[in-house]
Amino acid sequence: MLKYTKLVKAFMASINVSGTEFSLAEATSTLEPLLILVAGMIVYSVFIFKFYRALARRDIFKLDLNKYNESKHPFFYGFFAAIFYVLEYLIIFPLFVFFWFLVIVVLISLISTRSFDQILLASMALIATTRICAYYNEDLSKDIAKMIPFALLGIFIIDVKLITLFDVGIIIEQFLSLWKNAAYYFILIVCGELILRCFSGFIHLFRK
Repeated sequence: MLKYTKLVKAFMASINVSGTEFSLAEATSTLEPLLILVAGMIVYSVFIFKFYRALARRDIFKLDLNKYNESKHPFFYGFFAAIFYVLEYLIIFPLFVFFWFLVIVVLISLISTRSFDQILLASMALIATTRICAYYNEDLSKDIAKMIPFALLGIFIIDVKLITLFDVGIIIEQFLSLWKNAAYYFILIVCGELILRCFSGFIHLFRK
């Protein structure tokens, strides 16, 4: 331990002799941008990690609304079970899709110079592809879902100038002007999800 201390003191003495000195103020000004960047990248990465795993999971909803079905009569049990199923995939699922859609639209807007209608089309195509692949292989759907978000992070690290700033007001205005396109996309996604759920349930029962 004593030998190690002497080596450290000798090293610091050689640095001071060469005219290089360390100071707390200089260290703070140097490390502050690094710490801010690391914190921002961690927050972004954790959000994207949660985001794409939720999007790529075949069974999206973990909460079982059917547990609130306390009816003992077979007819009413089946009736309320159907109501809860419709509630999940006709009301809650579109809300999830809308949130994912907005996130992907914003991310693509940052790195793309395409027209807004093409951005909407590409965003919904990415969501639809991810949802369809989730029923085939969840690992594949995860790779597709995280493609754009982590590509944006890679572009930011390489050259932040490649990321274009956007005006939220302009995005909202363009989105409202193309709301019919988005509505058609949502109807297709919801119908496709219901078909996939029914087909997956049929295959599961057939295998049993």
